[in-house]
Amino acid sequence: MLRMVPRPDILRRFPFGIADVAVILGALVALIAIARVGAGAFVPFNEKLVPHVDLNPRNLPYYAARSTLRMFVALSWSFAFTFVYGYAAARSRRLERVLIPLLDILQSVPVLGFLSVIITGFIALFPGSLLGLEFAAIFAIFTSQAWNMAFSFYQSLRTIPNEMQEASRLYRLSGWQRFVDVEVPASMIPLVWNAMMSFGGGWFFLAASEAISVLNHNYTLPGVGSYVAAAVQAQNLPALGWAVLTIAIVIVVIDQLFWRPLVAWADKFRIEQSASAAPPQSWVYDILRTSQLPELIGRAWDPVAGVFSTALSRLTRPREAFVEEPREGSELWFNVLLIAVVAALAIYLIHFVLTTVGLGEVAKVFLLGLATMARVVVLLVFATVVWTPVGVAIGFNPRLARFMQPVVQFLASFPANFVFPFATMWFLRYNIPINWGSILLMALGAQWYILFNTIAGAQSIPNELREMASDCDAKGWLRWRRLIIPGIFSSWVTGAITASGGAWNASIVSEIVSWGSSTLTAFGLGTYITEATNKGDWPRIALGVCVMSLYVVTINRLVWRNLYRYAARRFSL
Repeated sequence: MLRMVPRPDILRRFPFGIADVAVILGALVALIAIARVGAGAFVPFNEKLVPHVDLNPRNLPYYAARSTLRMFVALSWSFAFTFVYGYAAARSRRLERVLIPLLDILQSVPVLGFLSVIITGFIALFPGSLLGLEFAAIFAIFTSQAWNMAFSFYQSLRTIPNEMQEASRLYRLSGWQRFVDVEVPASMIPLVWNAMMSFGGGWFFLAASEAISVLNHNYTLPGVGSYVAAAVQAQNLPALGWAVLTIAIVIVVIDQLFWRPLVAWADKFRIEQSASAAPPQSWVYDILRTSQLPELIGRAWDPVAGVFSTALSRLTRPREAFVEEPREGSELWFNVLLIAVVAALAIYLIHFVLTTVGLGEVAKVFLLGLATMARVVVLLVFATVVWTPVGVAIGFNPRLARFMQPVVQFLASFPANFVFPFATMWFLRYNIPINWGSILLMALGAQWYILFNTIAGAQSIPNELREMASDCDAKGWLRWRRLIIPGIFSSWVTGAITASGGAWNASIVSEIVSWGSSTLTAFGLGTYITEATNKGDWPRIALGVCVMSLYVVTINRLVWRNLYRYAARRFSL
């Protein structure tokens, strides 16, 4: 049963429709800001005319606005990708066998690997315009957001409560009706929390996407990420401090104006029969619900939406929630075709690597991959032990969640690589080996996936189950074993798999760090890929990316996929 939160009436005591005025003014200000900031993406561009980043702090508001616009464009792309890709993988076992391993590979390919391939294509697609570089940067940010969100949506669809699936079959819901009335609402809370985490991941790779150095070419886009890169290169501590303060303010503003209202709205999709004592609150959400404008717009849109929904319902006939496809005839041909494609790609890659770098280089890269994998394992163990209890406490206590959510959101959204220069100076001063220090740097960006997914999983546990556990006096380890672990396990798996992929990806900026002319390099695969990318060494870029993908996909197939299936079979409500 979907609990609906009562509409607040506190703002209705104000005369003259103050909420409507606030909504109109807010919308106009947002549209004007988007138009003015977005116009900067259409200026001329060529190899000799590259935008320059000025370290004057007065430019930071404009740079922050440019970066924020890129982040939200990438987030919109990520939501569209999530709904299409995650739905296709969850609805078809045949597609699942292709799409989920492909998602593992996409998640494991580092952002620099993407940039080295796509920048030339985007520049050619928009000749003479900065829009090509803008789309390249947005695509890089997209790659740091979309995979986590798609995994979350896929996992939510695979673990929809059985009674909801039975109800959709009983009422003969079409595919479209089931999608909008059952599947999206059931996945909304974990998806919102993972979107927040993914948004934070976008901030993490902002500097890499705005200050791009690939294939012996340097490209710069106006933004707070490129500002930080320029400050590090100039060893300008005051400028770096202003950038950190600016990004902190931006994160707080976005949390208040976007994420808090979204969390408050998503709470109405909680699956439970009893209301929580203190649902999430947002003053922006209260204004929107008090205003008459959203309701008027909804009424005007209803006829169009009705026609659209009817057409899609007719095109998507009622069927089972998860299609068991036959494993005869066409299934055999599908398996043969899939094996043939994989074998052809493997032969091509092996031939390419062996004819360009040799077996000795391959063995070296696999050894570097083992070193990076050891760091990832240490990070996952640390994050699970430390942040799982914290996430459960926040998810179970609405008052604590209301206080801690902005704190957690700030910590997760704050780009950890913005403080890497300070960490580098600390490592240099106290002679801390970067081989160990890189684990800390990777954790700053990847550990939050486990915390956010644990919070979402704990919040998704129905209140009646918590009350029943309290009535049965289930405490301590018994409460964890009977209630908490079954309730959060699937969410923890999602967090662990995305944290693992995020840690591998973060290795490209965590294993090699610099402050001015001083550079620290760790023994690992991330360092190898970064150095090859900066030199434009295509064979070694391909080798490093392929080995990293092989490590990630192997671990996912041997560990995380089995845990996914166990969660769907054992802990689905």
